[in-house]
Amino acid sequence: MSRRLASVIFAGALLAAAAACGSSSPEAAAPAPTEGGATTPAAAQAFPVTIKHQFGTTTIPAKPTRVVTVGFNEADFALAFGVKPLGVRDFIGEFKEETRPWAQEALGGTQPVNVGDEINFEKVAALQPDLILGLYSFVDKVQFDKLAAIAPTVGPVTADGNIDWKEQTLLTGMALGQDDKAKQLVADVEKKFADAKAANQAFQGKKLGAMFGLDGQVWILEPTDPRAQFFTNLGFAAPAKSGQISGEQLQLLENDVLAVLGSEPAAFAGNRLFQQLSVVTEKRTVWFGTFGTDFSGALGFGSPLSLPYAIDLAVPRLAKAVDGDPATSTD
Repeated sequence: MSRRLASVIFAGALLAAAAACGSSSPEAAAPAPTEGGATTPAAAQAFPVTIKHQFGTTTIPAKPTRVVTVGFNEADFALAFGVKPLGVRDFIGEFKEETRPWAQEALGGTQPVNVGDEINFEKVAALQPDLILGLYSFVDKVQFDKLAAIAPTVGPVTADGNIDWKEQTLLTGMALGQDDKAKQLVADVEKKFADAKAANQAFQGKKLGAMFGLDGQVWILEPTDPRAQFFTNLGFAAPAKSGQISGEQLQLLENDVLAVLGSEPAAFAGNRLFQQLSVVTEKRTVWFGTFGTDFSGALGFGSPLSLPYAIDLAVPRLAKAVDGDPATSTD
């Protein structure tokens, strides 16, 4: 796995910081007065719209028609609103717009310009955008100022650059003039989770450890990690222990279900302690594969497009892990 990809995967663990510490309701300036002095209701989504972020405020004067996304997962969010970005900042391995299965219908055969792993400001300017979205971009003030000189730019909301998928959806909708659509997208994803949870009562209360493996090191994802929350949103309970564990502490992986992210079974084939775990021998372990798999990609992007896709992939395999039959394969 590339160093760049590793940085994004680890960055995903920080997404919860904004959810835990910040408001879940995006902030905007008061609605602009209309002709005659009346105030336009927020639901009307009148422009101009002003959005607060880490570097101040950005005013979007009119409904954007030429959008460039410079966040690491930002293209998914624009596509969820039916907006095909002219340019994108992609560096998550195989999961570019032209290959991600959950993005194909929204793309409709178009292929955005890649503006670079490190943002190529000349490429961005050449696309003549009227809006640049960088909510999950981790840009600094110098980079933000360069982008803002090209077009109105919505920067990271918090000082650490992190944002949860709901807030990112709502702010993207606000910037695109689709406030009602944003609320509907959030409601649709939440319903998808609720429906899957209701249909799988066997998940309820079962402890699931989400194990993250990389280069021989092992973590049990924290309950606040969005990737761990994916499973608790389906009804599973968080494990008692989380955080990085040593090779001598693998018994902490003993839970009702073990979900392995980032590793294939071969990586632990020679680990006797791991192979002796009952959660492994009784086939209550679900191997979701390396970061090049569809599930890991969908979970990593964490968007209104990818999360429903991840649910559809994960639920049938998790159901086999809790059915009480060791003969049932979770592959």
